Amino acid sequence: MLLILAAGLPLSWPAAAQTSSYTPKDILPPAKRAVKVQIKEGPALESFRNDEAIIRWTSTNPGGTDEHFGVVHYGTDPEHLTEMAKSHIRLNQNHPDTVFRVRVEGLKPGTKYYYTVDSMQATGESDGVKSSVKHFMTP
Repeated sequence: MLLILAAGLPLSWPAAAQTSSYTPKDILPPAKRAVKVQIKEGPALESFRNDEAIIRWTSTNPGGTDEHFGVVHYGTDPEHLTEMAKSHIRLNQNHPDTVFRVRVEGLKPGTKYYYTVDSMQATGESDGVKSSVKHFMTP
């Protein structure tokens, strides 16, 4: 057996093979959900390339479970934003703000797109914040 000394603590090899029935979710309960989530910055078009765009915004930390999604609802009619793109994010509960970045793919050239953003927990439950309608034009 190989013995490794790390930070003064002996570890037997292979450390990776040792398993535990505890996970961080067992140890740390979900953070309390925020009473009201607010968008502090954005949303704005961060970058655009070929047929895709990245929309970025910052909100107050929604709390709740660590697993969240940033969501962009978009379309060519501001009254009917029928398309959706979302991006997984793992919240850092120790930070007061959360930065979301969502990639929107399959955009057509020479088209004006309208969009709103929001966020939701992994369960699909909204964090209760939605931006006003913004827009951008593809080249």
